[in-house]
Amino acid sequence: MNAAKVNQNPDAPLLSVEGLAVDFATMDGVVHAVEGVDLEIAPGQTVAIVGESGSGKSTTAMAIIGLLAGGGRVAGGSIRLDGKDITRAPEHELRMIRGRDIGLVPQDPMSNLNPVAKIGTQVAETLLAHGLATRQNVQEKVVEALTAAGLPDPEKRAKQYPHEFSGGMRQRALIAIGLACKPRLLIADEPTSALDVTVQQTILDQIGEMTRELGTAVLLITHDLGLAAERAERVIVMHRGKVVEQGPAKQILEDPQHPYTQSLVKAAPSVAAARLRPEAFQVDDRPAEPAGAVTSEDAETVDAPSTADNIVEIENLTKVYPVRGQKEDFVAVNDVSLAIPRGETVAIVGESGSGKTTTARMLLKIIEPTSGLIRYEGKDVASLSRAETRDFRQKVQPIFQDPYSSLNPMFTIERLIAEPLDFYKRGSSADRRKRVRQLLDDVALPQSMLRRYPSELSGGQRQRVAIARALALSPELIVCDEPVSALDVLVQDQILKLLGDLQTEYGLSYLFISHDLAVVRLISDYVCVMKDGSLVEAASSEEIFTNPRDPYTRRLLASIPGNELNIAS
Repeated sequence: MNAAKVNQNPDAPLLSVEGLAVDFATMDGVVHAVEGVDLEIAPGQTVAIVGESGSGKSTTAMAIIGLLAGGGRVAGGSIRLDGKDITRAPEHELRMIRGRDIGLVPQDPMSNLNPVAKIGTQVAETLLAHGLATRQNVQEKVVEALTAAGLPDPEKRAKQYPHEFSGGMRQRALIAIGLACKPRLLIADEPTSALDVTVQQTILDQIGEMTRELGTAVLLITHDLGLAAERAERVIVMHRGKVVEQGPAKQILEDPQHPYTQSLVKAAPSVAAARLRPEAFQVDDRPAEPAGAVTSEDAETVDAPSTADNIVEIENLTKVYPVRGQKEDFVAVNDVSLAIPRGETVAIVGESGSGKTTTARMLLKIIEPTSGLIRYEGKDVASLSRAETRDFRQKVQPIFQDPYSSLNPMFTIERLIAEPLDFYKRGSSADRRKRVRQLLDDVALPQSMLRRYPSELSGGQRQRVAIARALALSPELIVCDEPVSALDVLVQDQILKLLGDLQTEYGLSYLFISHDLAVVRLISDYVCVMKDGSLVEAASSEEIFTNPRDPYTRRLLASIPGNELNIAS
């Protein structure tokens, strides 16, 4: 029976958590992951939990829905849904609650989608399991769910597999599954961390509309304090498994009381962006100024140094994919030209599917371009010999977007970071062990992580391991594909400062791929804006953020979370 039909007191909270404690049994003993957490969510209310990786945010959410990882158990406290205690409800009862009464949008789109099932099939399974669709109308319901989640061309996307989606599109598919049954409570665990700002805004607007129309409550787990304050009525701040502060969202952001909350506010890029509040963040219909139009021919010369100072030059780069069952090919990257000055940071921004990552992968020689030229230190990358390619791969290192699929789950953290050092025989065994420990310090991970496996780390911790691995060979150019999207704001701040310090000390160059314009504002010297595979605008970071010329760029800036908050500088 749906919980909505048994609620006798409309003034009672939909969800009430009192004194929640969660323990995990590990080889090193019992870990107290959550201690004494209290929270309430009223029908139709949005509550956000913020805090760094490992603070207990996701563990609290998983305890509520009965999906704690192996070794985890609720050690104390109570969880009540519509007044009914579900703390230790049997599994068959929880299965009925999940999806229909409590929906879930998990953080990781790769491990939560079946790689051998079409996207539409996976959405249909949820609808059919809860009796919300029939075999006759399920496809229509699937299209409705994908449309609500902001996926373009939903009929086509429903017939595709997860590997045919970008990271952001996979996350949107998970959101479609979570919203398909229109639950009374939606637990959204970092629901937009992999999404560009415009789609992020669309998804959060959809969740907000659902809250208003259906009385759906939302428990939002996020590391983005600006997003939390903009979207939630109340904010709960967690640190080391405990609630350190909670209250109205605006009050928490504008007048934080606890030192930890103050550090979160100080480190949040979206909060810093909101404080800038330039007129450029306002969307209007004025056309792009002719002087700001950037073509493929002149993109590499916009505010950039001379050719001799460029570590990378990309000219008329194009990548075309044949589409199965379609007459027309898909143009992923269309005639893009840009340059990366030595020792500086060039950011590529744009929505999911705009061609950002494809451009980066061609530079890394992971995929071959259909046409165009990539020069590294003046040499055509396509013509490198085997020995030159080996040297190139040491000098150009990637940090991939998804730490779940880029780290071998069978390797310890120590072996993962040491692998490139071992492969290229850098120093003695003792030197390599010392280097691994130094890299852990650089990315703010404790030495105790060395013997752990990726599955034992949080999403943010895994991404830090990926960053340490990329830094191992002391490269000249690092291609950063959403390197901080999975990190909480404090670690984001640490990593961005680390990248900046390394750049200053070693003259590193960065190609920084991101959908987070607030982060791009902090780290980039030059910004290239891509849309539908083409370069629409390129200029210095200051010019892009204070005087954007293309309407698409202005829309991106206007979509930064927290942009509408009235935050004093």
